[in-house]
Amino acid sequence: MISPSVLFEDDSYLVIDKPSGISVNRSINEKGETIQDFAISYLHVPLTQKKEGEEDSFLTRSGIVHRIDKETSGILLIAKNENSFKALQSQFLDRTVTKKYICLVHGLLGSPGGTINAPVGRLPWNRRKFGVLPEGRDAVTDYKTLSTYKGTYDKYQMLEMTPHTGRTHQIRIHLKHINHPIVSDPLYAGRKVYRDDLTFCPRLFLHASQITINHPVSNESLTIKCSLPADLEKVLENFKG
Repeated sequence: MISPSVLFEDDSYLVIDKPSGISVNRSINEKGETIQDFAISYLHVPLTQKKEGEEDSFLTRSGIVHRIDKETSGILLIAKNENSFKALQSQFLDRTVTKKYICLVHGLLGSPGGTINAPVGRLPWNRRKFGVLPEGRDAVTDYKTLSTYKGTYDKYQMLEMTPHTGRTHQIRIHLKHINHPIVSDPLYAGRKVYRDDLTFCPRLFLHASQITINHPVSNESLTIKCSLPADLEKVLENFKG
């Protein structure tokens, strides 16, 4: 059984550091262990299947409040009971949660920060991928440049990303849209770029690094941070070397 690091825990919820390469939820197409398997074991809750037309509940989601991509590492919230689950989910629906991600992108952005506002939707010609589409759902992401690196194939910048909406692959799509794809992105970097990236970065360089929420019981504002994992730190160290 996988054992992700627990960053914070009390009687209401826990915050884990999800490793890259592990899916959040069980599905027909997912053969390996998932964070949902971990949650079922950790919380000692039964596996409950979601019925058609039924809304997500504490048991159908095994307490998992939100999602991050399989390839992405970092912060994930898991509620310990139905009331905490509903309280935390309502904050996501009301967009009062602040999330920050760290990523490494190709090329140099022309400004120290800015906003990407472009609608996102599933591509009709490739249902596995999403993109910027006129008929897509609104999607807004702020970015701030943190540092610059020079590598064998390109120049790179590390960015702090703050999504204000929660569309699937939103950060990855928005950065591809402005021609600065994330390093080692198998879906959006392009085949040759992705192949070259893998020579120095073993996986998608995207990490959920910080979250600010209100506690589901006390309503106290809480900020939880999660450092870059060792595999991504090594990528940056190699640039410096």
